[in-house]
This record gives sequence, structure tokens and C-alpha cells, in this order.
Amino acid sequence: MACASASINTGLLFSKQPSKLQKNFNHTPSLSLTTIRSMRVRAETMSTTIEKLGVKIERNPPESKLTELGVKKWPKWGCPPSKFPWTYSAKETCYLLEGKVKVYPDGSNEAVEIGAGDLVVFPKGMSCTWDVSVAVDKHYNFE
Repeated sequence: MACASASINTGLLFSKQPSKLQKNFNHTPSLSLTTIRSMRVRAETMSTTIEKLGVKIERNPPESKLTELGVKKWPKWGCPPSKFPWTYSAKETCYLLEGKVKVYPDGSNEAVEIGAGDLVVFPKGMSCTWDVSVAVDKHYNFE
């Protein structure tokens, strides 16, 4: 009985004369491999913003945003792998060109991880420890 019921319910899908729905479905163009790859690249380069422990991080910001902010005109700063304390006397926005850092805000055992391609905002008054594992090269702006 279950098999007969299944045949009746799916009979249109397997009939010799396809329904209008089947004709339209069968003629819907599929996505090409190139289109799928293009979609994947766009998804991978899309900007995402998170806030963790008071630090705002925008990963892969669009070039238009960097241009709007004037990031390339900001001063640059860099440092080799090292570990040091830091206190922000003003709000800092920075864009990491290179590097990998774990920032430990004072009073927290958790770290904020930042790296190349991140646009980061540190709040005024924040005290933290920078643990630089890969040399940093960044543009920065204090407000």
C-alpha cells in the first residue's frame, strides 16, 4: 500500500508527458563552474564586522571604505614579533597591512585576534597587552 501511494504521489514526475512545472524546471539554466567560483571569491572577500572585548574589527573592508577613510594617507607603524603593554590615550583606528597579533585587554584572559586585512578600532582608555607573533605593518589614526 505504501508503494502504491508513493507511485501516485510521484506519478507526475515520472510520467511520459512532463508537466509545465517539469518543463520549466528542466530548462532552468544551471550555474556554471565559473559563476560558482566567482560567487565563492565574492563571499570570501566580503567584509564582516565583529566586536569583541570592546575592540571593533572589520575583516576585509572594501577598498572604497579604506579610500573614504584616507587610510593610505595615515602614518605607518610597525614592530617585530614581541610582547608589550599598551594604553590608548585616544581612540585608534588602524589597518593592518601585515602581521598577526593577539591583544589581551587588561582584566581578561581572552584575546582579540587581528591580522593583515583587518580594520580595527581600539577605544580611548583601553589598556591591554599586545602579543605580536608575526611582524606588524599598519596604518593608524588617532582621534
